[in-house]
Amino acid sequence: MKYSRTAALILAATTIAPPTAAQAKDEDAWATASDVGAYGLTAVALGLPLIKGDEQGALQAAGSIGAALLVTTGLKETFPELRPDGSDRKSFPSGHTSRAFAAAATIYNREGPSAGIPAMAVASFVGVARVQADKHFWHDVLVGAGIGMASGFLITRQRSEKQAMIVPWGDTKSAGVSVAMRF
Repeated sequence: MKYSRTAALILAATTIAPPTAAQAKDEDAWATASDVGAYGLTAVALGLPLIKGDEQGALQAAGSIGAALLVTTGLKETFPELRPDGSDRKSFPSGHTSRAFAAAATIYNREGPSAGIPAMAVASFVGVARVQADKHFWHDVLVGAGIGMASGFLITRQRSEKQAMIVPWGDTKSAGVSVAMRF
């Protein structure tokens, strides 16, 4: 599969070298990796449309990420689950994961699979890193991913490059052409 420059930008903005065996147990390294992944994807989802002059895409990205965080925060307050490390009662669901998947789903919808698949891989890494950092249980991460994907795919629309569309039609008695234009 051939990846676009957008996919390269996503990977460059969010890729972190995986921890070595000595660092694998270092929860702080995993926490930092998840921070960089989640916030990097957010920056790409908001910044890429702005760079391309796609204000609608940036608004949709902000809306999908904001909706995911709103739902996540509401659930954290409703179900105060203790984190695995015992630090607080905001484990369920994972906010980092919901943010990352909302951003990745937005990138997928606006830029297509060549950018969206690497973004989904980074979002998946964020979820794994949150568990490895001892901040979340697997069910926290899975629910966070579901919230993020739902908000990203429901709020973000695919970008259409076409300004006009000509569609021929016909039936047994007549035929014609329909023209649709976007202004």
